[in-house]
Amino acid sequence: MHWTEALRRSVRAKLLALVLAPLLVGVPVLLGLVWTWGSEGYERLLNFKIGSDLVTAHEYFDRVRIGVGSEVQTLAESYRLVRQLGAPSSAMSALLAELAPGGRLDFLLLLDREGRPVAASQALAGAPVPRLDWPVVASALRGAALTTVERFPVEALQYLSPALRERAWLPLVETRAAAPDARTAEDRGLVIHAAAPVYDDRRNLVGVLEGGVLLNGNLEMVDRINAIVYRDGSLPLGSRGTATLFLDDTRIATNVRLFGDTRALGTRVSQAVRERVLGHGETWLGTAFVVNDDYVSGYEPIANGRGERIGMLYVGFLEAPFRNAGRMAMGALFVLFIVISAAGAVLSLRWARSVFRPIERMNAVIQRAAQGEADARVGAVESRDELGRLAGEFDHLLDTLSAKREELERWAEELDRKVAERTVELREANETLRRAQQQLVMSEKLAAIGELTAGVAHEINNPVAVIQGNLDVLRDLLGPAAEPVREEIRLIHQQADRIRQIVTKLLQFARPGEFAGYAEAVEVNEVVADCLFLTQHNFDRRAIEVATDYRATARIEINRGELQQVLINLIVNAVQAMPDGGRLGLATADWHEEGEPVGAVIRVRDSGHGIAPEDLSHIFDPFFTTKKGSGTGLGLSISYTIVERYGGRIAVDSRPGEGTEFALWLRRDARYDESPSAPGFLRRW
Repeated sequence: MHWTEALRRSVRAKLLALVLAPLLVGVPVLLGLVWTWGSEGYERLLNFKIGSDLVTAHEYFDRVRIGVGSEVQTLAESYRLVRQLGAPSSAMSALLAELAPGGRLDFLLLLDREGRPVAASQALAGAPVPRLDWPVVASALRGAALTTVERFPVEALQYLSPALRERAWLPLVETRAAAPDARTAEDRGLVIHAAAPVYDDRRNLVGVLEGGVLLNGNLEMVDRINAIVYRDGSLPLGSRGTATLFLDDTRIATNVRLFGDTRALGTRVSQAVRERVLGHGETWLGTAFVVNDDYVSGYEPIANGRGERIGMLYVGFLEAPFRNAGRMAMGALFVLFIVISAAGAVLSLRWARSVFRPIERMNAVIQRAAQGEADARVGAVESRDELGRLAGEFDHLLDTLSAKREELERWAEELDRKVAERTVELREANETLRRAQQQLVMSEKLAAIGELTAGVAHEINNPVAVIQGNLDVLRDLLGPAAEPVREEIRLIHQQADRIRQIVTKLLQFARPGEFAGYAEAVEVNEVVADCLFLTQHNFDRRAIEVATDYRATARIEINRGELQQVLINLIVNAVQAMPDGGRLGLATADWHEEGEPVGAVIRVRDSGHGIAPEDLSHIFDPFFTTKKGSGTGLGLSISYTIVERYGGRIAVDSRPGEGTEFALWLRRDARYDESPSAPGFLRRW
């Protein structure tokens, strides 16, 4: 017996369910809540930890940056430098070569008031050129020392020193989940860049001292950051901390290991982190995949003197030990919950047994009485609670039922007689009811016929599908022999599909949103030419001259099939307006508003009899037609709805006896209007 059936028929099962439900349902729910809250608390704790680590790393990196600026400023104000201001360039270069290593600087330049180098700690590769493009130099020439972090292109490094260029060069390592990059190496440099004004003895500004430290391959700095942020014992459970400097998304100085003792220099950060930190300027706090494992990571952008994000500062620690410890703690908690639940279930079942034993005895008496034992009784029970009193009342009820049974048998005989009398009356009433049912069935059939009539349009698609299928079979069977008529077969196939689309458009006013086509960038002139070819057979029979003027260059965003439907409808209407022949004009042009390109304009003009003024305001109304007996009045309404859906507009200009011109304004970037226009209430332009 299925457990739901047992629960429905057995009080014992219900009592067991009531006893065990808090344990079997409540405990898992409680465990789920504990797991959810524990996981959320775990994530918040790790994010708080990595946030504070990132602040510490930022402060150290900022202190290093300030230290470089202070060193440059100190050298700019030193007695030795000021004393040598009038010395030859070679002597000044020798002095800078001596001062740069002492200040732990990778290069030093002395610039004149025009920003041109006059001396350098290393020989410059090229003629002196002004360095006013660097923000620190421009600031120093205004009398204010400035220190920034800048991204030096390879040419700038080569100009300062080929050795700096060699230090900065780093092969890129293919990294999982990184953004695509066609480069094979990183040859730019991330530099702490500083400059300070140089004054003579009379406090006249005579030049600028420029210096910097190349961060590419600066392993000492990232190891120092790691040692400060993750001191011994700060990461329990066997986790390890890491620190990294990025140039854009490439690791140029890191203690993250690729394998063994090999550092992951040249690897790149994931595309998700790059977009958030470098793309949006946000700080990343959370778990991220770093080279080959998951780390609790903190990334913050590094900006240059112009405010551009050129790199990132990263700290993080291995997540796996924390995750494993959390799982072990949650597992132990789960085991404790399960043990307590099992003990509670055993005690609850023993207590429930004393409740359902009297109920089982009453159930057995019910089954015996159902089998015909008139003297079946519960008898005395040990329970003195409500169940005991219920058993006594149940026996009293059985005695009463036995007495009533005899009385019911007498009443049954009287009932049989009365039933026979009522049978004749019911037969007559049934005949009346049968006639009423027949009338109801007839009404339902008529309603069904009405619904089927409305759906006949959909059934047209079935023979169309047969035509298309047999065309495919015909083309496959004929093979190369079908080549002379391949274009005709294609046109039949295309027009059969157009039949299916036109039938579908009959339902478009009821559910226009469901029939919206897939929009694409469409070449206007090409579509107009295709429509002209598809309707060519109508021109020959009516001696119609066709004039085309294709000047549109802009593409428009629309469903190609829907645009073709609109143009074919307008062309066919134009041809029908010239039964004795005439001139059909098709023109395209670009659509501009206030000097800005908007889209394209398509004009369809005929030299027919024109439209009466009283009909002109109704031609886009559904089911309005001037072709009595041959038109449905839906063509222009559907065309209006299609053009309006993509944010375009359609207009008509007509004078009786002079012809008619329809103009379509279509946008290159569609503005979708998904709200259906009710028939008869279309919006006018």
